[in-house]
Amino acid sequence: MKKTFPLEVSGKKTPRVIDSIKHEIRKYLKRERRKTLPEGADYWDFACRVGADSESTESVHVKVLNQAVDNACKKSASSIYIEVLSKPGHRTKKDSDQAKTESSKKS
Repeated sequence: MKKTFPLEVSGKKTPRVIDSIKHEIRKYLKRERRKTLPEGADYWDFACRVGADSESTESVHVKVLNQAVDNACKKSASSIYIEVLSKPGHRTKKDSDQAKTESSKKS
């Protein structure tokens, strides 16, 4: 999905417009995750970019996509550009030593 959303829509307040943008993003992610995975892939990964226009985008993780939309809207722009592209992902196994050091860092 590569789309420019207007933030100022006549007859609608800005918070409702932002909610509808987030809803459309969630709907797209859900639709893409339902597709069958290619051979050898473990999950659907997403390459996400958010910005005022297509030239000034910055890459964000899919988990912080909603926060990135909020931050972009706070910059008083009239529109927001969102790019979400799906790609097959492959999980990697963690070494037992690496897993132990990560669990000790959390404690």
